[in-house]
Amino acid sequence: MPTPTDEQKKALRQRIRELRKVQSESAYFHDSQRIMEKVEQLPEFREAQTVMIYWSIAGEVFTHEFIRKWSLNKRFILPSIEGDTMNLKRYTGDSNLIAGDLYSIPEPEGALFEDTEGIDMVIVPGIAFDRNNNRMGRGKAYYDRFLRNLSIYKAGVCFSYQLFDQIPVYETDVKMDIVITCESTDG
Repeated sequence: MPTPTDEQKKALRQRIRELRKVQSESAYFHDSQRIMEKVEQLPEFREAQTVMIYWSIAGEVFTHEFIRKWSLNKRFILPSIEGDTMNLKRYTGDSNLIAGDLYSIPEPEGALFEDTEGIDMVIVPGIAFDRNNNRMGRGKAYYDRFLRNLSIYKAGVCFSYQLFDQIPVYETDVKMDIVITCESTDG
């Protein structure tokens, strides 16, 4: 596969922004719920004690209710961005979330979680994915740098309009073990 250009990735990110604008609010929440129900059925999730997940922002598969639902049974770890570094912190409830440095994404207050080998699974957002389990993020490579040297089961989650036959990828982009989506309820 030829090396992608930054322009190709930029064009795809723009295309996704346009597609996101036509997704209705009801479809956003309904499809998010269906996607996260598929995550719940994964043996890797059922067996996991510690799951790294993200606190969703606009355009990402909605995770707030999923985290709240499962946080009594599983230990959830959320990203905490500091400059160019993605740190981890344990989710201990909504009341302990503060606005983070990047896009003001809520992240847990408190000590860093450093037992990366103790993470059983990671649920990863993205701008686009393809049928070969490739992922394209927002362009900062936080997840790629973090996951590069870890052997953690990686589940990418996305809406159907974010899944393509093939997307531009760099050698440094980390593949997912599975990409979970659902057919859109719009249209």
